[in-house]
Amino acid sequence: MTPIDPAQPESAAPAWPQRYAGAIMPTFAPPLALLVRGAGCYVWDDAGTEYLDFLAGIAVTALGHAHPELVAAVTAQVGAVAHVSNYFASTPQIELAERLTRLTGAGEAGRVFFCNSGTEANEAAFKLARLNVGETGKRTRMITLTDSFHGRTMGALALSGKPAMRAPFLPVPGGVEHIAPTLAALEAAIDDTVAALFLEPVQGEAGVIDLPEGFLRRARELCTEHGALLILDEIQTGIGRTGAMFAYEHAGIQPDALTLAKGLGGGLPIGALVTFGAASTLLQRGQHGTTFGGNPLVTAAGNAVLGVIERDDLAGNAARRGAELRELILGFDSPLISGVRGRGLLLGIALTQPVAVELAAAAFAAGLIVNAPNPLTIRLAPPLIVGDAEVAEFERRFGRALAVVTNAHAAAGASVAQAPVARS
Repeated sequence: MTPIDPAQPESAAPAWPQRYAGAIMPTFAPPLALLVRGAGCYVWDDAGTEYLDFLAGIAVTALGHAHPELVAAVTAQVGAVAHVSNYFASTPQIELAERLTRLTGAGEAGRVFFCNSGTEANEAAFKLARLNVGETGKRTRMITLTDSFHGRTMGALALSGKPAMRAPFLPVPGGVEHIAPTLAALEAAIDDTVAALFLEPVQGEAGVIDLPEGFLRRARELCTEHGALLILDEIQTGIGRTGAMFAYEHAGIQPDALTLAKGLGGGLPIGALVTFGAASTLLQRGQHGTTFGGNPLVTAAGNAVLGVIERDDLAGNAARRGAELRELILGFDSPLISGVRGRGLLLGIALTQPVAVELAAAAFAAGLIVNAPNPLTIRLAPPLIVGDAEVAEFERRFGRALAVVTNAHAAAGASVAQAPVARS
């Protein structure tokens, strides 16, 4: 692409949407705005418009934008050494692995494989599961849930319970079965031929869907009984987001393996597979690898993120602020809202009509970033640092968006009765 001449009149320079469309592969919908900076829970676009970010890059910027301790850690590390390859060790890498085995409860028997993203972490877990065949080699099946999402690379795509997403890329790796998220289906599926059960504690891309009460505990019991690995995908739920450091803590269990990404790097690309107990012995030298995974730069970021989350009890803040938001949302008493799902600061606003895309657009116009994972759900995943001011501002801006959508449907003769009051 021809570079823009700064001496040209502004009107003669191509606008950013044209430049984007002319250079970026069209795998995403057109961007909503050109963001140029962020601070805390806010971002600004190239026109200077401010937005309250209640999506955090889809549960990524756990500390908000430009957190000074994360900026300092990354700046210092990139000025020292950013990448060394896995022929060498680095102090940030070792420290982050030790921190993760401590925080997860994996302890001295735990091990960590670092990579660059959530889908890569799930690819590593997929290979781990393939190795859990048992002494007779009969454990060949992998079980996961319908409507689940584990990533877009081929192994992770095979695990994802979304047939339309898999269809253009068939055949995907085999041996994966998708079951309904019910206790009856779980009981029927798990036997001595299962190598692994992959679960999201909360199904984020499905619309922030909670698993049934007791599901994780029974999954743990069945996997232990039959020698299957319980592998939890906490890419979206982990790192304090649900009000505990990891969502499995709410069920009082431990997995055999855990995949992490998103919030772990606070905005830098990092993923991790954490193994517990005997699962730590399955992958051996030469069976998996990565060039960039676990480099000093991203692991320094991970240490900074986890350090702040622990010190400031941001998991506790997520629990408290999530409860406040749930009460606030239900308090709108809107005919569009039927309930709130999820935990902590991963919430799904359940809608009575398929207007989520319209409502997310109205929120954006009101200066609020949320998203619509499906037509009946608005997802909230704000930074874990949200406080009183941000909650109050969310109430104002989301209330305005609700009023716009409610009134539009009322004017069109839809069944929505009246607009809620946008409280100040």
